[in-house]
Parts: sequence; C-alpha cells; structure tokens
Amino acid sequence: MNKTTRTLVVCLIAFLAGVKAARAQKFEAADIHPSVRTRAIRMPYINSEMRAGFTGGGRYELQMATMTDLIGFAWGVDTYRVIGGPDWMDRDHFDVIAKVPADTKTASLRLMLQALLAERFKLVVHKDTRAFPQYALMAGKHPLLNPAAGIGESGCQSPPQNAQDIAAGAGLSATVSCHNMTMAEFANRLPRMARNYFQASPVVDLTGIEGSWDFTLKWTERNLLAATGAEGTTIFSAVEKQLGLKLEVQQVPVPVVVVDSVNEKPTDNLPGVAEELPAIPTRFEVADIKPSAPGSTQRSFRGEPGGRIDVRGFTLKDLIKIAWGIEDLDVIDQVAGSDSDDRLVGAPKWLDAARFDIVARAQSGTSAGLQTELLLRALLADRFKLTTHYEDQPITVYAMVAAKPKLKKADPSNRPSCRNAPAPSGSMPIFSLTCRNTTMAELADELPAFGAAYVTHPVVDETGLEGGWDFVLNWSPPHLIRSGSGEAGQPADPNGAFTIVEALEKQLGLKLVLQKHPMPVLVIDHVEREPTDN
Repeated sequence: MNKTTRTLVVCLIAFLAGVKAARAQKFEAADIHPSVRTRAIRMPYINSEMRAGFTGGGRYELQMATMTDLIGFAWGVDTYRVIGGPDWMDRDHFDVIAKVPADTKTASLRLMLQALLAERFKLVVHKDTRAFPQYALMAGKHPLLNPAAGIGESGCQSPPQNAQDIAAGAGLSATVSCHNMTMAEFANRLPRMARNYFQASPVVDLTGIEGSWDFTLKWTERNLLAATGAEGTTIFSAVEKQLGLKLEVQQVPVPVVVVDSVNEKPTDNLPGVAEELPAIPTRFEVADIKPSAPGSTQRSFRGEPGGRIDVRGFTLKDLIKIAWGIEDLDVIDQVAGSDSDDRLVGAPKWLDAARFDIVARAQSGTSAGLQTELLLRALLADRFKLTTHYEDQPITVYAMVAAKPKLKKADPSNRPSCRNAPAPSGSMPIFSLTCRNTTMAELADELPAFGAAYVTHPVVDETGLEGGWDFVLNWSPPHLIRSGSGEAGQPADPNGAFTIVEALEKQLGLKLVLQKHPMPVLVIDHVEREPTDN
C-alpha cells in the first residue's frame, strides 16, 4: 500500500468514525408535541428524579417539560442557571418521546437531547458564568478542626443510638462524625446531611482551607426546633460554634447556559415516527395487591425506571388520588389537621379505611411519571372495578385578591421564573421565594405547591392585576407556628414566625379568601371494597 492509499484509508476511517459518533449523539427517532395538561399538580410520591426523563426498552420519554426544563437536563444544570431567551420558554410545555439503544447512558442522552433541540427548535446557546445568591461555607477566625490521620476512606457516619440516648433527648438531634474530609466535600454533603435547612440549595466551599480533617457535628433537625426551644441548635449555629466555620448567603459565580436564539415551535415530526417508537404498555404485566400489615400507618410510594412501583400502606382513596394526580391533603394539611380536598366526589366512607401494599411491574419499555398514573388507573379499574368520570362542580378554593398591592412591575424582557432562594441563617429559619416577571395567575397556580400545609385548597387569581411582576416572599415553616391554624385570617404567631398567608398580605398586599368556584372534579361512579384475587 503506497503513501497516498494509506492516507485515503486513514481519512476514510476517520470519516466513518465521525459519522458513527454523530449518529451516537442523535436519537434514532423522536416525536415532539405540545403537552396536554391532565393533572392539577405534581405527583407527591413519585421520585423527583423522574422529571429528568426515563428510558426503558429502547424508549426515552420526557413529559410536561418546558424549554427551560429541556435545556437544563440537556446541559446538566438547574433551571435557574438557564439564562436569557423568550418568556414562553417557561410557559409552553412539551412531551419528547424518542427511540434509543437500550443501554444508553445519561451522558449520551444529554448529547442526544442537545442535538434534538438544535435540530428541531433551532436552539443556539453558549456557556458563561453568572453570580447567584448561594450558601457559602466560610472560614471563621479560629477553625476548630482536627487534621485527619490520613487513614481510611473519606466519609461521614451517624453513630447508632440506644434506648438510653433517645430517652435522654438525643433523638431530637442529628449527629455526624466525618473522617478524612476536605472542606469542598463537606460543603457538597451539607445539603444532604441537613436537607430540611437547605431545601435543595447547594453549598459552595469558600473556606480556602486545604487538606483533610476529622470532626463531629451535632444539630437539631429543623422540624424539631420548636419542640427543643432554647436548647435547639440550628445547622448554621452548629457549624459556627462547633467547627469555627460560617454559612453565609453570598453572590457566587456559577456556570450557566445562555440562550442566544430558539424557535417557539419545533419543526414537524417525520412521517411515520409514531410507528418507529416502542409501543406503550397499557397495563402492568404483573401486579400483587394485598392488605397492609395490621396497625400499619407508614406510607411509601416508590416509582422506578422500567415501570415498576412499590406501594406500602396506602388506602384506596390515596391510590385514586395518585392515579389521577389529585393533591393529597391528608399528607400536606399538617396545620388544619383534616382532609379539605373536595376534588374527589362520590367516595364511600370506607374508601380511606383499609390500607394496601402493591408491587407491580409493567412490560419492558415503560417509562414513569404520567404513564405510571395511567397504568395505576387501569389496575384499579381491573382489580377494584373502579369507574369514574369528570365534571365541573363548585368547590372550596382560595380566591387571591388584591388588598393593598406591594408589587414591582417586571421588566418584560426578563424571562419569568420563581426560585426557592437560599434563606438567611438567622434565628428564625424561613422559606424564601424569589419571582421575576411572574403573573398573578402563575403565582396562584404555584401557591399550593410552595405553601404546602398553609394553602389547603386550590388558588384562583382574582386580583385583576395584569402582566408580570417582580417580588420576594418570605415565610416560616409550619413547625415554628405555635398559635392559630395557619389558615387565612388567623393572627400572627407571638414568637415572630409567620405563615405564607400572612406573608402574602404583609409583603405583597394580597389576601386569600375562601369561596366556592367551579372546578373539574373526579366523580366515583362505582368501586369494590376488596380487590379481585392475585
């Protein structure tokens, strides 16, 4: 083989490798269409990781995703780090269904989604850095850390507790012993260690402390602060007093994805694409239903990739709510202490008595999320002979009205967004929501999710305020409210805590008023008390 031939062969091999690599970064077939909103809220029991999409049996699926969601997953960043672009990016929702090799990894899926968005939406982006408020781990004047012995793996463990420890009150505290730990790794682990303080907000290491260290940290869980009173120790105080470090909210530069241009509508799906996609199973392949253990009160719902669910301790009423995406106020209504949900009509009294365990698996290729809901509906219809229909009926809602509005008109060029921002680390822990270019209708739609125990009914916008607004809303967690019920019209708590209802009125000049309003409700026509045999 002469030199020219060898050169041609090398070029051909390189070309074919490039073609193969390009194909590896593209879905074999893809369907994109606008989402049909079939449920009122997010499913409360499905693992949050499901929002990133699922693969199974060669099928990849993302449901009810905004363009911001799609970009966030494709580039592996939180949605608040997707910068620029038009406002429809946070308001229009899409379903993406694609055909992929069965063993496709997450890294490859991201590249495939990037290519799909560029091809179908003509998306153009670039990477940059921007400063956002984040928790920063800082060094105090005198850090209280012991140099690591340098042996053993890096990690943190919670020591086991015996009955005497719990009786002495140790059960009210969380304790971790960390070994061979760098400050960067400690900062990375903190949001998981003290989850209910950070609300998924990351912590960045700005201590400047090098090396590995051994230390023990003990604090009071956030939901137990009211019970411990003056004896309680927040995670912020524990880090400062026990480690000689500080947790502060600072503007921290983070990587972002900047949208240069994007089309609102994707190009058309190729003819016949639906036939190329793996079929969607309509029923669980295997399902075992049995009564829960007598006296059991614990509930868990695990949804997993591949269409498998593991349900423990749920009543039939619970299961119907999950299958139809109805908000479960039995869980979130911790302050009012009752189920104020009236979006389920015709339920017999025994529906929330007996509890059941379900283990079910769908055919290979089943994704989770909405498809799991549909499979669960079919299972309940088959095994409990459940029949239902929808109709509009007047139900109790919160009407959000303008009392004395204290809102700043938004710059319409800013993309709409609402983000759980890091809350200050003072003596009164609070939730903090920062919204930009947000309409009152969008705020009303999100309040039941953000307000949890305080907002125990759907919210409808009757403010009459048009356009987008910028605002910050701060309120206290339910466990800090020691008087009143947290409902609209209740007095403020004497310890300085305040509900989201009070925060709306004091900070934004908005009020929530109970009234009747026509809303879609699910009507149960027939249901059997016992399931058919496995």
